[in-house]
Amino acid sequence: MPEPSSPTVRRKRLAAELRRLRERADLTGEHVADQMKWSASKLSRIENAHTTPRASELKKLLLLYEVDGQFAEDLVALAQEANRKGWWKAYSDALPDAHVGYIGLEAEATSSYLWAPEVVAGLLQSEGYAREIIRIPLTGPTGPSVPPGEIERMVEARLFRQKILKREPPFELSVVLDHSVLRRRIGSDKVMSQQLDQLLEVSDYSNVTLRILPLDAFHPIITGGFNLLRFGEVHDVGYHDIVYIEHFTDIVYIEAERDTYRYLVGFERLCAASLDVAKSRDEIKKAKAAWT
Repeated sequence: MPEPSSPTVRRKRLAAELRRLRERADLTGEHVADQMKWSASKLSRIENAHTTPRASELKKLLLLYEVDGQFAEDLVALAQEANRKGWWKAYSDALPDAHVGYIGLEAEATSSYLWAPEVVAGLLQSEGYAREIIRIPLTGPTGPSVPPGEIERMVEARLFRQKILKREPPFELSVVLDHSVLRRRIGSDKVMSQQLDQLLEVSDYSNVTLRILPLDAFHPIITGGFNLLRFGEVHDVGYHDIVYIEHFTDIVYIEAERDTYRYLVGFERLCAASLDVAKSRDEIKKAKAAWT
């Protein structure tokens, strides 16, 4: 899989950098909008990553901020890449907008620290397990609330996401699974057995670290599942960590550095309390035997 490129994050990188450059130049939004002959709302939309300026507009804006040379060229390239469409747009008809946004973030992240206390994380799910996880909340007492074909599109998108684990440069994934996840029935015995096979296979990847937190281990944090995404630089423009949390009715993104750092520390404590990689694989094998 080629180097990651997410228009979602590239637009956010550009927006944050343009705001920083304006503030460095000690210019107000009203002054910049007046100089650019824009409405104040247009500048606000650009700085909040709701839209991307055209190349000619961006060059004029960078002149106003006294930015030129290679860095200006990098920002123009960033803007051009922000206007491309990611592969996930092909599934936008079947995926909630919030999930489409998350996939865009994940696609450009360099690493992910993931705590999964309830179910196997999406990037590690087998096809059958993914189908059950997607189908369960969509099935009520009178049957599925969406057509079977739409469910299959969701499954297809989730499996396509997993290609990130084989991309270059490598996407580093560190996961801590609660031991109860290995024993919690999702679907049939066959589905569970295949899922545990999937965990054993993926845990052999050089860029994946999978640990199991035993039920009798010291539990260092009391919180639901979360995913901490980290990003490298693109065209010399960095981006801050993001914590993604999925609730029953909504999705929350945490971006403040003080807060994301607390999640990073919490994840490190989870790793320290968990079994090492080899013993974690042994626990997965034991669980598989129980489902076979």
